[in-house]
Amino acid sequence: MTDEDKQPFLGHLEELRKRFVAIAIALGVGFAVSYAFSEQLFNLLILPLKAVMPEGDQLIFTNLPEMFFTYLKVAFLSGVLLMAPFIFYQLWMFIAPGLYRREKKYVIPFVVASTILFVGGALFGYFVVFPFGFKFFIGFSNEYVKALPSVKQYFSFAIKLLFAFGIVFELPVVIFFLTKMGIVTPELLSRKRKYAILLTFVLAAILTPPDVITQCMMAGPLIILYEIGILVSRTARQKKESKEEKEEEKEEEKKE
Repeated sequence: MTDEDKQPFLGHLEELRKRFVAIAIALGVGFAVSYAFSEQLFNLLILPLKAVMPEGDQLIFTNLPEMFFTYLKVAFLSGVLLMAPFIFYQLWMFIAPGLYRREKKYVIPFVVASTILFVGGALFGYFVVFPFGFKFFIGFSNEYVKALPSVKQYFSFAIKLLFAFGIVFELPVVIFFLTKMGIVTPELLSRKRKYAILLTFVLAAILTPPDVITQCMMAGPLIILYEIGILVSRTARQKKESKEEKEEEKEEEKKE
């Protein structure tokens, strides 16, 4: 690698470091604010499970520091959701230097759409998937077998699902920018629909617990988001073609 090649590479690393530092500081602020309400946030997080547990049953913790570390993790999760707009903004600013001038103006739509979809996905998991999933698992209890979910196990389970739904709900945004970069087209997405549906169920099986109900509750929204992504792709291409035509007309006018 020559010195000329090293300079841009080192510049990208320095830019990436700056963005990560900014994100870390933001997460620290979000964590500090959220920790003051960590107990209330934890009580809110376990509501879907409490709603389906038999009356009188409670969560347990088996290690003395378990609740303390759980409160820390809950505060961190809340900090991520609280600072999501800033985090997406920093991600955009990292990739912005590689974009055309006309593409850089998408910063506000990108931040807003990414935040809404991420938080919306997490809320969908909390309000829709959690009640059905927990009811399914608690349903295995009987007079001989009793469910005694631990705080650590529950939090690990819940955090995995919340982040999984938050990330997969970003699909329309990803498709929009892949279309803008010319990597995918609406026609390609339409032709590959059956493979996308198959991949959706495989992804849902990986990201969710091994039960059909939860998997379908992730796969269903993903398929809908994929169809929305096709519409978004059409819109993105139309705008791209329209701008290219206007630029060509301006160039022709200049030549005349």
